[in-house]
Amino acid sequence: MSIDGGRVLDPLGDIEDLVESNAKKNRAKVGSGRPSSLLYTYGPGAIMDLPQLTIMPAGLDDWDRIWQRRDGVRSIHAPRLLDAVRVVLGYQVAELRPFPWQPKQMSFSHEGDDLGVPARVFPQWLRCTGCDTLAPLTWFSYTNTHPFRTDQACFEHARCRGRTGGRKPSRRTAVPGRYLLACPDGHLDEFPYDLWVHRGQRCEKAENPRLKMVESTAGKGATASIVCASCDQRRPMNEAQGQAGRAKLPPCRGRLPHLDTFAPDGCQNQSHLMLIGASNLWFASTESIIVMPQSSAEEADEFADQVRIALGEKLEQFRSNLDVIRALLDDKVDVTGLSDEALKSVVDRAAEPRPSDEEREEQLERWDPVDLLVPEWNYLQRDPLGNHHTDPKSGLTLSGRAIGAEMVPTVSRVLAVETLRKVNALLGFTRIDAMDRVGDLKSRMVPLTVGRPAWTVATEDRGEGVFLQLDEAAVAAWETRVEDSDVWRAHKASHQRNFDRRFSETAAPGVTADDRMMPPRYWLLHTLAHVLIREMAMSCGYSAASLSERLYAWPEGEGRPAAAGLLICTTASDSDGTLGGLVALSEPDRLAGIVNGALRRARRCSSDPICAQRTPQTPEDFLHGAACHCCAMASETSCERANRFLDRRFLLSLPGSSLGFFPHVE
Repeated sequence: MSIDGGRVLDPLGDIEDLVESNAKKNRAKVGSGRPSSLLYTYGPGAIMDLPQLTIMPAGLDDWDRIWQRRDGVRSIHAPRLLDAVRVVLGYQVAELRPFPWQPKQMSFSHEGDDLGVPARVFPQWLRCTGCDTLAPLTWFSYTNTHPFRTDQACFEHARCRGRTGGRKPSRRTAVPGRYLLACPDGHLDEFPYDLWVHRGQRCEKAENPRLKMVESTAGKGATASIVCASCDQRRPMNEAQGQAGRAKLPPCRGRLPHLDTFAPDGCQNQSHLMLIGASNLWFASTESIIVMPQSSAEEADEFADQVRIALGEKLEQFRSNLDVIRALLDDKVDVTGLSDEALKSVVDRAAEPRPSDEEREEQLERWDPVDLLVPEWNYLQRDPLGNHHTDPKSGLTLSGRAIGAEMVPTVSRVLAVETLRKVNALLGFTRIDAMDRVGDLKSRMVPLTVGRPAWTVATEDRGEGVFLQLDEAAVAAWETRVEDSDVWRAHKASHQRNFDRRFSETAAPGVTADDRMMPPRYWLLHTLAHVLIREMAMSCGYSAASLSERLYAWPEGEGRPAAAGLLICTTASDSDGTLGGLVALSEPDRLAGIVNGALRRARRCSSDPICAQRTPQTPEDFLHGAACHCCAMASETSCERANRFLDRRFLLSLPGSSLGFFPHVE
């Protein structure tokens, strides 16, 4: 993580300038983060809390300055995910890139010192911990000279005399002023402390008044008061809270601090008071896939896409001269093995016009997240070509598994996913409301670049898993029975209440609760996945929080086949992936024991009979039935739906219910 106070971001270049001038250099590195945390929690536009200061990772435009320090940039190969990213961000997106990082050979070696995620100090109003002085960061001194202790980077008040003003001057740490202004369109701004304390006016006693932030209690909310030491005016921050306080705040200026710019058309929204550590300050908008082998048509499309990107505007200019095309593609795309006829076919395919923005918007309106899962499901329906069948390009290794003699009869198919590669891409982010609360309204998503992005950041995880498929005829018959039950009607009514109460007032028009309600088969497979994760964690060597689910559960329709299957997997960002403990459970007898044991445990919960009979009734709006943290709920790292859409009654016929899909297991 590299920082800059607010100028054009090239902090690593600043270090070199200091070295050349023989000055004592400030180290640009101020912290570190795992790729997953930088993608889902602390991406561009988020606020990352370091030990002594807070920083905001910059937009992708500034990352280009870091990548320019290398001759080439590695891209992540995931063409299906790249196509999905293009639907949202535009067809000009050429690639998915990893974070600018390089592993070190030893702890104190210097590989990768020229790389890092650029970031700005934000917010830039700081408070001295010794005397409560509140001032911009230029008023404080920055210290960061230890090459291997980035946690010691800090801003200090060099001559602090304490709150009484009589002590000997000393250096005291300055911490961020914790209040911000945000708006529903994702803009974020500093809180205007000087205008707040003077109620929108300028100080009568000083052009640059001296401000203090005085804590009145030990709470963490808006418990502070802003005091002007120049004119003695005081105003508490709790006046800015709530609906009434919002009317006292200035209108949003449309500031985008991660891009160091403002919205070109301004902003008409009312500002909201926010705290630095608020959980709704930043919500990532991401897409993920498990990379599957490509068909010959998909490979041809990808190759033509590579030619299109490599040639750019020269494609149309020289498409009729294949010798020039070969020269232009030299060292960019390998076409040496293609005949002139084959190369002409590739060039013609590359020259085909891309869909217009209007066509892309129409495609985006029709786009369903399930579309990313359908190719995975279709490929997993094929029988592997022998044991340990590996596709080198995708990194997927599959082995077929027999069904154990003791396996419940409704499990129709099992695959051992011995190696897999999962790729996750960042599209943008929202503030105040997550994307699912605004109906995936793309206008609420904050961009990662000033203009149209040429690439976006992605992470690559490797791992293993076990795939189980249920008998479709049995699932369809069971689903018909459930849809006519009182329990299902109660779940639908509760979901409607939840939708009406929790959906954002700025949500997309036309979205209904039925659009968000998962079908019964999803509840079935989701609950099964959770109880399997709990059971597998006791045998595979991984914690339950390290296992995650990927559910394939939708009825037939809209050009896609019906699906009823699940993949329990574990992944790691390390290039070696995981250790094989999970996939070892796919052996027929072991897996039968795991499934039977999971179903047996699911029959009982320490909260029964309360848990077993839990059905939402008016005015309740929870999105689960017979499920709790004692029996079926999982950690947030494991569940793709935040423990919603769970009910053990859909797995087994608990006392008082006859809706169970699986037969009684002793």
